Amino acid sequence: MTAPITVSSGDLPLQCLYRWERERASQVYLTQPVGGGQVEDLTWCEAADQVRRAAAWLDAQGWPHGSRVAIIGKNSAHWILADLAIQMAGHISVPIYPTFNGQALSYILEHSEARACFVGKMDDTSNLETGVPANVPLITLPLAPPLKAMKWTELQATSKPMTGEPAPEMDAISTIIYTSGTTGKPKGVVHSYRTMAWGVTSATRRVRMDVHDRYISYLPLAHVAERMLIEQASLRYGGRVFFAEALDTFVQDLQRARPTIFFSVPRLWVKFQHGVHSKMPAEKLDMLMSIPVIGHLVRRKILKGLGLDQCRLAAGGAAPMPADVLQWYRKLGLNLIEVYGMTENCGVSHSTLPGSSLMGSVGLPYDQVESGIAPESGEILMRSPALMMGYYKDDAATGEAITSDGWLRTGDKGKIDGDGHLSITGRVKDIFKSSKGKYVAPAPIEDLLIMHPDIEACAVAGAHLAQPLGLVMLSQEAVARSAAPNEREALTTSLTAHLATVNAELEPHERMECLVVITTAWTPENGFVTPTLKVKRMRIEEAYASHYQEWLGQRIPVAWSRH
Repeated sequence: MTAPITVSSGDLPLQCLYRWERERASQVYLTQPVGGGQVEDLTWCEAADQVRRAAAWLDAQGWPHGSRVAIIGKNSAHWILADLAIQMAGHISVPIYPTFNGQALSYILEHSEARACFVGKMDDTSNLETGVPANVPLITLPLAPPLKAMKWTELQATSKPMTGEPAPEMDAISTIIYTSGTTGKPKGVVHSYRTMAWGVTSATRRVRMDVHDRYISYLPLAHVAERMLIEQASLRYGGRVFFAEALDTFVQDLQRARPTIFFSVPRLWVKFQHGVHSKMPAEKLDMLMSIPVIGHLVRRKILKGLGLDQCRLAAGGAAPMPADVLQWYRKLGLNLIEVYGMTENCGVSHSTLPGSSLMGSVGLPYDQVESGIAPESGEILMRSPALMMGYYKDDAATGEAITSDGWLRTGDKGKIDGDGHLSITGRVKDIFKSSKGKYVAPAPIEDLLIMHPDIEACAVAGAHLAQPLGLVMLSQEAVARSAAPNEREALTTSLTAHLATVNAELEPHERMECLVVITTAWTPENGFVTPTLKVKRMRIEEAYASHYQEWLGQRIPVAWSRH
């Protein structure tokens, strides 16, 4: 029996910042690429000074205690500093995905009654032009695009550092994280300092961290996983955070950071594997790795090339990891685990154990997390002190999500084996019935489809059809290649073979009649996917359902959409 988890004020982000400001003043905390291969290092002392100055400026605005202040932008050192400054000033941060369209941005700013919005790195500012109400002032962080707004550097220059060690109440609201909204409007998930601190403590009983750890931040900080693993954990344990500059520099950024702990989505793990196999065929690599001395050298070379030679713990989440991919990385010597969680529970629910050989499961609950399966629906239920306080201004939705005795309805279907390992089998609301009366869970099929190197996103549909069909969106590179007739033919052949491979793993009623290639990009801006690239099924049905019979009527395994 492990000791009960307790959290104290010393575990909270600001108190940790004060500690490292004293104890590790000259040690680098944040490493930010600034372009041209150059980086800016911020020590703990420098970071704390900037937080104190920004907090003093926020405090001088005279807003009521607990006012909401938003942050929108790609990950950067100053994203974290802005978040800490909001906390130090006694306010509540509202992180927003930079890819939210103007309508969603406007809704969040108005619903949260945000007093101001920090703006960081962004590829496109059109959503700011249409989505920021006139009464919400903007403050641009370093690396933000040019805007008519107060600059972080200006408020730094004009504000004296806030003194002392301001401390929030443990049960005060820390943040409101708006979900990316696969259905309907985004909901604001309210977390306190206690819920987040408890989550960090529970998770790191399984995954140990300390001041020597290095992290790379590239998944959205507006998402709970990055917020907990990168921001909260680095503050708690004093580790160093590196940031990625851009997609095309990611490998170099990773090699610079050489993280000791690395989290990614399965799609990126698969792309890494494909990149290795593009340089060395899988058969040859397997043969070399089977030779004792040479195998060790090959493994080290591959991991060093990926920037993961110092990685002692790697994790995959947000979707199931294919068993063969898990096995491949474990053969490389990478300690790869699977994690499961959601915004409503701080991302702290289940994970496999470090060193595990488990496949097809997200493992055991974290320390002092309870889990179960609803007997009638098969829905996964969980309970812990890391659960949200509720949805902001939405008691009805809160009541639907959390039972009267404190269980969170996750919306996922699953099963628990005799040893307590949880396996996820799909989403409760996604399951549909074919015209044959058979139920089909699309998520597991989509997890197989997405493994094709040219498929960027996919959706399986088929309510009231004899057999399902798969809608696949190709990567930009594949779309460009498909303009040449011979390349399109090669892609069609490859996708046809992939369809056969996937169907071979499915039950007869689950097998897809055909794949439909969608060449129009599904983006957060056009509403087909969320900022975390989850497909919005209602939008898919709305756009394509009227064409299903047309595609099926072609009687070919791969159809190319003109829509």
